[in-house]
Amino acid sequence: MKPDSYYITTPIYYVNDRPHIGHAYTTVLADVLARSQRLFGRPTWFLTGTDEHGQKVQEAAAKLGVDPQVHADNTVVRFREAWQRLEIQNDDFIRTTEPRHKIIVQEILQDLYDRGEIYRDEYDGWYCVPCERFFTARDLVNNNCPECGRAVQRVREANYFFKMSQYQDWLVDYIQTHPEFIQPDFRRNETLGFLRKPLQDLCISRPKSRLSWGIELPFDKEYVTYVWFDALVNYISAIGYRRDDATFARWWPAIHLVGKDILTTHTVYWPCMLHALGVPLPKTVFAHGWWLMGSAKMSKTLGNVVNPMELMDRYGVDAFRYFLMAEMVLGQDASFTEEGFIRRYNADLANDLGNLLNRVVSMIGKYCGGRLPAPETGAFQKGPAAELFRQVAAATASFRTATENFTLNAGIAQVIEAVRATNRFIETQQPWTQARAADPGPLRTTLYAAAEALRICAGLLMPVMPAKMTELRAALGMENPMTVDPKELSTPGILPPDVAVAPPGALFPRIEAPVPDGERPATPPAAPAAPKAAPPGTIGNPEGIITYDDFAKVQLRTAKIMGAEPIEGAVKLLKLNVLMGDERRQIVAGIALYYKPEELIGKTVIMVANLAPIKLRGVESQGMLLAASKGERLRLVTVDGDLSSGAVVK
Repeated sequence: MKPDSYYITTPIYYVNDRPHIGHAYTTVLADVLARSQRLFGRPTWFLTGTDEHGQKVQEAAAKLGVDPQVHADNTVVRFREAWQRLEIQNDDFIRTTEPRHKIIVQEILQDLYDRGEIYRDEYDGWYCVPCERFFTARDLVNNNCPECGRAVQRVREANYFFKMSQYQDWLVDYIQTHPEFIQPDFRRNETLGFLRKPLQDLCISRPKSRLSWGIELPFDKEYVTYVWFDALVNYISAIGYRRDDATFARWWPAIHLVGKDILTTHTVYWPCMLHALGVPLPKTVFAHGWWLMGSAKMSKTLGNVVNPMELMDRYGVDAFRYFLMAEMVLGQDASFTEEGFIRRYNADLANDLGNLLNRVVSMIGKYCGGRLPAPETGAFQKGPAAELFRQVAAATASFRTATENFTLNAGIAQVIEAVRATNRFIETQQPWTQARAADPGPLRTTLYAAAEALRICAGLLMPVMPAKMTELRAALGMENPMTVDPKELSTPGILPPDVAVAPPGALFPRIEAPVPDGERPATPPAAPAAPKAAPPGTIGNPEGIITYDDFAKVQLRTAKIMGAEPIEGAVKLLKLNVLMGDERRQIVAGIALYYKPEELIGKTVIMVANLAPIKLRGVESQGMLLAASKGERLRLVTVDGDLSSGAVVK
């Protein structure tokens, strides 16, 4: 890829259903990466769209009693509306039913056929309707589709095949010598593992007698094009392949964002097709993970798909975008829970970013008449303000690197750490104390430096939360809050002194976490009994104070955690197997939001050993662990040093 251009794509999405969180994640990710490149001044093109041919679309239309094109026209609106709601700024939206795409597919097919790259043959094998793919008998897993696990059909018919097998050795060599082509690394190894088996030629047609909804083969009117051969071409047909050489040369090759379930089509089929056409391969195919509910992938079959529209209505678009980007480590799976969403929202956005803005604007209003003060001369060359900006500059560099290296969550974390550094800067400088000093210089410098740090952090987070960060920058008095000049992200002193700041209200109002239905008490707790009057002649204890005799009833022991696992259907609970001396106990602890099961194994903790057993979500708990919490953090109370389990805590 030329250093002055950046072309990024999402998969084009099937129009047989409405958008779900998987679609939303990939599209928001591409949007954030594209906006980030534009943020740093790089020419960028962002393509998304819809895949509108194939058997699944034909069957969905048949169930509704409409023509497939009508069904596609009706369904594509849902994707366009979803991307508009999600603040997606794509440069193009391609539909595979558009003439500009169909004609290029047919020209490619005719070219490959004329050069002997496509041939006709009889096929006898197994076909998966949902995946729209043929498999050999050795590919099947328990006689089912190896991709989706569903039943396959035996099919014998004449078809057309692309000579993909002849490119196997070339493809293996290319992947091994171009490590940036498939990312993350373990996905590259996965593709190389697939290529250890002999590569088969690719069936690129379907007879109209079985499937009529597709692009007709230009050399045989009785067949339509296999949907994957059709769909993959969108990446080049959209940017002028065979029509506008200058535009195509400007943007290609691309960065393809895909889900890990379509890795093979993008890292085996697609490069072989391009190589046969004499077109350079994509710069990178990056396969991200799945969003899970518990340990299961979200899927329509399981009925656990999160509707992004419902979440946006409940919590706001920018907060939803932030969670998707900050929570998932690119390439890995991530677990979606509403509790996890609320925890991250409150910690990062309400407590840190929103609170910092309110503090800065309120103190400027209180101590400076609501107008941004001028800092002391040389404030950013040395001293506390200069140190703060070294941290902010480091966050800028980290964020930019993260957008290049597909470590976006780490880049966002560095920006939030810069926000926290600014909060610490305020605590250390104590502007409320500086306001009482005769010299107003330190106060002005503190408030101006905090506002400047906020400006830069908001600029960096603009690709993630465009609407909210525009509000934040407007509150600081910026004349064009939506426009971020790349130079301002590394330069202090951009905000003009004496501009009026404006309280934005609660930029991120704190969310009170709902209690899941399964974890609510069956009946509300009884009101505490009125305290009994102290006997005459005794000294009464203040309310809430216990005596030594009361405390002596509680038996505290050390215990070692030997095993930990989630409890099905419970978001907050883990089932722990602990060793207390020679005795094994089972404990149910509400710590799943703070600890992964594997992190707990081997910890020596403190437990209440003489607590009456109780059942939580149908699982008996034979004790209770001690933990400390503050705000959004919780930590188990553990033992300092080496001490055997079962020891008495005094």
